[in-house]
Amino acid sequence: MGVSSIRRGQAAMMADRRVRLSRAGSAHPHRADANRNAVGEKHARITSRTRRRGLAGLPFPSGDVMDLKSGYPFWAIRNGLMHAFPRLQRDLDCEIAVIGGGISGALIADELAAHGHEVAVLEQRDIAWGSTAASTALLQYEIDTHLIELSQRFGERNAALAYCACAAAVERLGEVAAELRDVDFRRQRSLYYASRSSHLPPLREEAALRARHGLALRWLEADELAADYGLRAPGAMLSECAAAVDPYRMTSRLLARLRRRGGQVCDRTCVEHLQAKSRGVELRTADGMRVRAGHVVVAAGYAGQRWIDQPLARNRSSYAFVTDPLHEDELQALRATMVWESARPYLYLRSTGDGRLVVGGCDDAVDLPARRDRRVQSRANRLVRQVQQRFERLHLQPAFAWAGTFAETADGLPWFGAHAQYGPRVLFAMAYGGNGITYSMIGAGLLRARIERRAHPLARLFSFERSPR
Repeated sequence: MGVSSIRRGQAAMMADRRVRLSRAGSAHPHRADANRNAVGEKHARITSRTRRRGLAGLPFPSGDVMDLKSGYPFWAIRNGLMHAFPRLQRDLDCEIAVIGGGISGALIADELAAHGHEVAVLEQRDIAWGSTAASTALLQYEIDTHLIELSQRFGERNAALAYCACAAAVERLGEVAAELRDVDFRRQRSLYYASRSSHLPPLREEAALRARHGLALRWLEADELAADYGLRAPGAMLSECAAAVDPYRMTSRLLARLRRRGGQVCDRTCVEHLQAKSRGVELRTADGMRVRAGHVVVAAGYAGQRWIDQPLARNRSSYAFVTDPLHEDELQALRATMVWESARPYLYLRSTGDGRLVVGGCDDAVDLPARRDRRVQSRANRLVRQVQQRFERLHLQPAFAWAGTFAETADGLPWFGAHAQYGPRVLFAMAYGGNGITYSMIGAGLLRARIERRAHPLARLFSFERSPR
């Protein structure tokens, strides 16, 4: 049942996508080739490895665009090509260059520009067309690594600081969304359920520790979960601090605002070479343009790992689908509550503003695009079965299905800041993990503090120098 519906949905989407891109191309003829490349990007393959030459200069492989997604991510389907940004066609001087035009780069650039910094954003694809387009955009304070485990690794004070910073970041994301408007930002509850009875004792301990640090939640027993959510599970934590957003739309609106405020935004601009010096950084693009900046922020998402000679994370694939809009009687409490589980990898659900359900999970270690492509439909069908086992009243039909690359660090924390390989003027933003958008909001303030030579409470914990106690 699911396979045929996905194929029909994908065929209809591709027709719609071609119409949208054709219209965008006719309005902006210089974008026609780039639009064709964007549609066919999932067929790109990594063909070479980045070479390293230390601080003197970093050559990046020209045209080496990392294939980050499979299938047809819903956000790009629904929104089409929202804004046209030019390719960089002249040399440029700026205070801060941000490499990466996804949600991380957009939040960081917005934070810097809002506080008086001159910013230029350079993106090798179309804006938001990398992993941002495949994100399911659950905004949570809850880190994939439990507070208890994080406390054992880095001390309870540091662990609680990270969790509370994530809670504050969800609130801050709401403020940014309110300024932008029309990005499908909605406050949610977060229901984290025990996948099996053996998970109940550690989950109760986790709930108690979170409550001790001021993170508001309540415990629901099995009968309450069945009555309130139609969920079959032995127990769960219900938190009030969560939200959902359209990440593709938010990124496009952030960067359009940046451009209106005088910032530079250039897509289809591939940085091929980086040279860090004592007083600044020089970039060279594949088209031969030079960019001179006081600082560079590398917010290139999961592809950023290839630029550092140190193992930082494991790349994995995650799978998702979205339904057609559901009736209120079907959604019920799920309209205002996202749901996820204690098993790893975990199943998760969240609603959209127009009443659809986004379902994700079935993560695997596959990082080969061709193999990931082939698994999209079978994984969507598996997700349907997993939902049915937990929610007997839900009979979901995937409308669109996709998969995307994501990265996991060993401790569940992100990397923000300078790396010894490049010196203090090249800063990295690697918001890896299950709540990458929340991390990116924290990282925006952290990197601004670093550029402004101010202290930040999470600078050490989120740095490349962190180590377990």
